[in-house]
This record gives sequence, C-alpha cells and structure tokens, in this order.
Amino acid sequence: MTVTSGAGRPEKRVAITRAATAVFGREGYVRASMDAIAAEAGVSKRTVYNHFADKETLFLSVALASSAELTATIRELVDRHLGKIVDLRQDLTDFAVDRAHAVLSAGDHGALGRAIRAEVANIPADVLEAWLEAGPIASLRDIAEKFAALAGRGLLAVDDPALAAEQFTLLTFHGVADRSFWGALPVPDQEVERIAAVGVDAFLKVYGVS
Repeated sequence: MTVTSGAGRPEKRVAITRAATAVFGREGYVRASMDAIAAEAGVSKRTVYNHFADKETLFLSVALASSAELTATIRELVDRHLGKIVDLRQDLTDFAVDRAHAVLSAGDHGALGRAIRAEVANIPADVLEAWLEAGPIASLRDIAEKFAALAGRGLLAVDDPALAAEQFTLLTFHGVADRSFWGALPVPDQEVERIAAVGVDAFLKVYGVS
C-alpha cells in the first residue's frame, strides 16, 4: 500500500493528519468519513484526496505516525531507566510507572489506539500489522534489547529476552491499561505505582538473580 498520494501544501497535509487522528480516535475507522476529516481540518474534501488516495491510506498514515511518536517516547524511557542501572528493582519500577503514564496520557494518539483495538475486525490486516510493528512490537523489541544487555551483565537471568519483555509488560502495564480502558478513564497515581511495583516483584521472582 502507498501511504501518501499526490502533492500539496505541507501545512494542509499537517492539518489533515491532525484532524484525521482526532476523527479516527473519536469516531473509529468505520464511522469516520473523509467529509468529517475535511471539516475538522478546515479544508475541502478534494484537498484531502489531493494528499491521500482513500480513507485506508489516510488511516495507515496517521496510525503509523502515531505509533512512531509514542514508540520514540517509550524508547527514551527505556534508555533513561534501563540504560544505566543503579537499583534494578527501582529502575524497573520507575520505567513501568513512566511508561504507563506516557501511554495512558497520549491524548488523540491514545484515542486512536483505542479505536484500533476496538475495531480490529474492521481494519485491513496490512494496516494492523504495520501499526503493531511500528508501535507495540517495536517497544517490546527495545525492552528486550535492554533485558539482553542486563542479562549479559549478570543482572537478570534471561534466556529469551523477547518473552521476558512480553511478560514484564503483562505484569507491570496491562493491568493499568485494562482498568483505564487504555487511557479513557483515569487511574490514581498510587494505583499505577502499586501495580508497577507488584508486577516488578513478580517479574524478578522469575528473572532475578539471587
């Protein structure tokens, strides 16, 4: 699939992309229309089509951009907390807390992620695969890379870094994500911190070094 189509003024494209992120997040993939996106962006529908061939192409473009932005944020957190370990348990917990806050306060990007998860059956498979690869899978890969490095330093007992990254995420993040409906409802900071700490303790029982 070609993500972009046609040519046009860059500022118009930016306005369309922002509008599409908001409309897709609010209405979902199926209900969102190019008319609504054009109105949100303050441009004509023809202008939208000058930049994007169809709704699927536009959706893929904003989904990939949204994933890339959030992935970059999480990568910074991975590097900050797991790149130089001072206290393994505390550093893992701080990362888990900061990642939860970053994902669940992502605004329109978070709303778009919720729309994707809610409409999995209606979104083209290649779009879903591209979104997963640019977002959740990429973040797991970043965490796995750090876990492999920590294992190499003797700080973790990890044979399969990819599996360890998945299990860490399940233990420290998905409880908060599910409770908040992926950022739609607030979760008290104390609860985010509790879930992260309990999850890290469970993770270290399996992967910690005595």
